[in-house]
Formats: sequence, structure tokens, C-alpha cells
Amino acid sequence: MNSVAVSSITAPTATTARWADDAKVLADVGLAAQQQLAPAAKRIDEGYYPLDIMASLGQAGAYAGHLDQHGCRFDLSISAMSEISRHCGATGFLTWAHDVCGLYMEQSGNPALLARLGDHTAGLTFGGTGLSNPMKALAGIENMAFKAKKVPGGYSVSGTLPWVSHIAKGQYCGAVAAVDHSDGSRSHEIMFLLDLDERVSLRACPEFSGMEGTSTWAITLVDYFVSEDQMIADPARPFIQRIRGAFVLLQVGIAAGIIQGSIDSMRAVEPTLGHVNQYLHNRPDELQAEFDDLVARTMVLAKTPYEGSKEFFLDVLDVRSQGAELCLKASQSSLLHQGAKGYLMSAAPQRRIREAHFVAIVTPAIKHLRWEMAKQMREEVPA
Repeated sequence: MNSVAVSSITAPTATTARWADDAKVLADVGLAAQQQLAPAAKRIDEGYYPLDIMASLGQAGAYAGHLDQHGCRFDLSISAMSEISRHCGATGFLTWAHDVCGLYMEQSGNPALLARLGDHTAGLTFGGTGLSNPMKALAGIENMAFKAKKVPGGYSVSGTLPWVSHIAKGQYCGAVAAVDHSDGSRSHEIMFLLDLDERVSLRACPEFSGMEGTSTWAITLVDYFVSEDQMIADPARPFIQRIRGAFVLLQVGIAAGIIQGSIDSMRAVEPTLGHVNQYLHNRPDELQAEFDDLVARTMVLAKTPYEGSKEFFLDVLDVRSQGAELCLKASQSSLLHQGAKGYLMSAAPQRRIREAHFVAIVTPAIKHLRWEMAKQMREEVPA
């Protein structure tokens, strides 16, 4: 998975003014997606890391809406991510990673991170999220990869974190490390912005069956110093508890775009294959109705992304799970509707099947979502 360098320039103030108009943002994002992203989707799927296109999407306002300083319009960010994913699921995933990194920076309240947020939002600098392992570790599924110890002025962090996307040297990502007592028992966790400078070692991951353009690496740290300027939360658990619903809800935007793109491909062959496709299950109108219902439920939840109730979080987990399952169903149906044409290596339907499987396994995977829902519901039932 390759990376490209992006020059560091200052965001024009005129850019942020037009992000206040939802319709214009979606129109500009849609135009960039159609003109720049769609033609590059195959190349991205094969390994091209599209920071140049992501910069254009940032200038269009794709990464702004969900932030408090831009009105906490989670519905806009989910819709923009869906439009991007409709043309390229890998770039939709990169958009999600970039969005949640911006969310970490803003919600930290750390002045040093807030000062960096403008360039991040405008797509002038880039950052991802290394929370796959911590989310699973905090759920009791696996062990925390990074360990931290308190040192003067901050923390020293060591360990190897696999499968971190939307990163490259000169970029950054959110990360979590466990802080243990001298006897090995857990004290707490810290969350910080990990700057990928010369102190950091990146190791390429094995080749995926898809999503190769997501610039995914393993990160190794040896006594990496985390300063106060990099701190997102100390302790981390209350922060993660507060933002976890928003983190998961935003992912629905990836699934939504892949589902709609799949339905688009089904409709594209109706004039020529509709007479035989009528005998297939999961026809486009049926899937569209199911999809529209999922989007409507998601947009209701998007109005209160930081609600702390158990009921709200269960609803978020449910729409995320249903989005992944509908993604699998729609992408397979799309290929069946297109037949041999959709099975070509250059065809969008076969690419979307692999993108849909990624949505189903990326943290939180369907099995993780069901695990968490079962856990939440067990806590509801008295002993």
C-alpha cells in the first residue's frame, strides 16, 4: 500500500464559509466523487492511496459537518461519506477514519489539537484512527497492544499495533495505550494523537483481497514520548464511552454508499436483463425500500450522536449491524443481476462484494456488534 506526500498549506478562510450550506456540500462532494473518484476506483482498489482526491473532497466540505464547530451535522457527514462510498468503498472508509480522527481532536478540548483541526478538516493534513485493537480490548476480545508508563511531562509508549489505516509518515492517528501498575495490574488507559515521525516504525501488512488503497500498516513504538500537546484523554475510558456511539454511527455512511452503488448497478442492467432478472430474489425496488428505511433510522440517531443512554447505543449497534448485513446482500445481488459483466475484474459489482465483506469485518465487525448487543442486553436483565 503506497502513500503520497501532501504539501502543507494554509486553508483559505473562504472555504469554510460555504460548508454551512448542506446542499452545496453534498453537490460539491458528489461532483468530486463522480469526476475524480469514480474513474480512479479500480486503481485505488489495487493499491493507490488517493490523498490528492481526498484533498479535493476536503475542500468540498466532506470532513466538516459532524464537528461541533460546524454545527454537529452528523447527518451531513454520513450523507457525504455515503456519496463517496457509492463510487469507492475504500475512499469511503478513509473518509470515516479521517472524520473520527477530527472528532477525537475536537472532543479532546486540547488547545494544541484544536489548533491543528482546521487543516485536518480542510484535507490539508491527514490522520486516521488506531482504535480497532483498543475497542476490542476494552470489550474483552483481545489484549491492548500499546503499553504506556508515566514519565516527566507525559508518557512513554511501546508496543506494536497492527492494521492501522489512513496513515503514512508525516501523518497521524488516534491511539490508546494501557497504563499498568508496577505489579502488572491495570491502572487506566490514555488516548493520544500519534504523530508518525522518525520515531515510529511502519511495517507493511499482508496483501488484502480488497481495500488495498487504504494505506494500512502495522505501527511499532519503542519508548515513544507522548507530550501534553498530543493528549486526547487521560483517562481514556470516559472519553471513549462518550464518543463510541458517534464513532460507530458514522460507519453507516460507508455501508450506505456501497448499498446504493449496488442498487445503481442493478438498475443499470434492467433495460437489457430485466426480463430474466425478475426471477432473482432481492430486486432493486425491494432493496431500495429496505435501504431507505435504514437511512431514515440512521438519520434520527444522527440528531443526538452523543446521547449516553443504553437504548441509544443499542440502536446505533443495530443500524450498524443491519447496514453491514444489507451491504452483503445488496452487493451479492448486484453481481447476480449483472451476471458475467459484473464478474469482470474491472466491474464495480465484484469490487463492491469485497468492499461489503470489509464492512462486515472491520471493527466493530458483525460478530463484535452482536457480542456487544448481547452484553448490553444481559446488563438490562436482573440477576
